[in-house]
Amino acid sequence: MSEELRLQKLERLKELGHDPYIAEEYLTTHFPPDIRDGFGVLEGKTVSLAGRITALRTMGKAAFFDISREGDRMQVYLKKEDVGEVLWEVFSLVDIGDIVGVSGEVFKTRTEEVSIHARDVRVLAKSLHTLPLGKEKEGHQWYSLADVEERYRRRYLDLIANADSRRTLLDRARVVTATRQFLEGKGFIEVETPVLQTE
Repeated sequence: MSEELRLQKLERLKELGHDPYIAEEYLTTHFPPDIRDGFGVLEGKTVSLAGRITALRTMGKAAFFDISREGDRMQVYLKKEDVGEVLWEVFSLVDIGDIVGVSGEVFKTRTEEVSIHARDVRVLAKSLHTLPLGKEKEGHQWYSLADVEERYRRRYLDLIANADSRRTLLDRARVVTATRQFLEGKGFIEVETPVLQTE
C-alpha cells in the first residue's frame, strides 16, 4: 500500500476526531502472556492492551486481528454492532504496522484460542510505510525481512519485524546491565576509552 493512501487514511482519522498522534499514553492492564496464563481468572473480564497490528482479517461486519506487544501476539475480535459506526470506520482505516489500543472481554474462540472481544479501539500511531512483517504459521515465517545484509543495514526494521532479533537485543542489554551492577558492587569503576581516536 502506498504512502499516499496511508496519508489519506490518516487525514480521515483526524476528521473523525481520532488523531493518533495526540495520545500521550494508553493504559495497559495486561500483556499477552498474562492473558493466556490467567485465562481461568480473566475469562469474561475487561482487559486493555496496546500493540502493533501484525495480521488483519475482515469478514463483513466483523474482524479478527493480531496485535504484538514485546514479541508476544494476542488475537482480537471486533464486531461493528459492538463498537458503532464511527469506531468501525476508524478501524477500517487501520493497516498492518499501525499501533492500536484495545479494551474488551477475554474469551476463547471456537478454535480454543484465547482472545479479546474488543469493545473499544484506538489508533495510537499510524504507520505510513509498509513494514516487512511476515506471516507465521506453526513456527514457520514467510515474506519477512530475511536478507542478512538488509537486516544489519536497517536494524530498526529488523527489530520490528523479527521477534528473535528483538529478544536477542533485550537479553544482551540485561546481561550488560547485570554485569555492570555486579562489578560496581565489587567497587570497580567503569571508564570509557576512546577506541577509535588516534590521539
